Amino acid sequence: MPDTVPNFGPNTNNDGYVKSLAATPQFDAGVHHRAKIGYVLLATEQTIQDEIHRLCPDGVGVHVSRVAIPDSITVETLAAQAELLADAASLMLPDGSLDVVCYGCTSGSLVIGEERVNAELKRGQPGAIPTSLIAGVLAGLRALGTKRIAVGTPYLDEINAQERDYMTAAGFEVLDITGLQLEKDSDMVRVTPSFLAEFIKALDRPDADAVFLSCGALRSVEIVQAVEQEIGKPVIVSNQAMIWNCLRLAGIEDRLEGYGRLFREC
Repeated sequence: MPDTVPNFGPNTNNDGYVKSLAATPQFDAGVHHRAKIGYVLLATEQTIQDEIHRLCPDGVGVHVSRVAIPDSITVETLAAQAELLADAASLMLPDGSLDVVCYGCTSGSLVIGEERVNAELKRGQPGAIPTSLIAGVLAGLRALGTKRIAVGTPYLDEINAQERDYMTAAGFEVLDITGLQLEKDSDMVRVTPSFLAEFIKALDRPDADAVFLSCGALRSVEIVQAVEQEIGKPVIVSNQAMIWNCLRLAGIEDRLEGYGRLFREC
């Protein structure tokens, strides 16, 4: 016997069941009414997703897809990502409502190059603005008016050499670049924030306008502001710059406290 429904007066039939209403459903802009941002992340990634949610304001949607990669971050494994980006991007919101789509890997985006990354993301999400983590870093450094940069990374030297060349070609003077010689993403995600804070301070030098700590796997967002205050100059870290850039591309101009000058002033 079917469940009965309480009698609601004029909206019920003679048997006491609710009539099916012919009214049109009411819609609003949804929970992600301000913007929708998609991130294509590595299969090995364990840090970025948490930090995106931490820094995204209410009303901004975070949508994630992943691309296959072994637990080995080398020039070869990163270059192979190029062929996977379009398909991964296409898996997010097939209604075409993404505002921005970003490849969330610093080293991968500089090895592949912004032009190729953007083309592949655009194939997967034609209606979204394509960008990459390295594009966010460069935009953040420019927004802060910096030119001479000290750089730290967890990477092998083969990737550090490409990062130096990439940033130099983009118009920055890389005063020094120091890597921790880690190959596995699963090791990079376990480097402690307290170590990273000391690492950034050790990278600083008097002639540097800013210090950049590269890699979305590093848990560095939480220590940016404290280190900035200690060394007295801007600190850019990968996830901070990527999320800031994606928000600004999506038209979200919120200033956030606690995550460095980039989010507070730009």
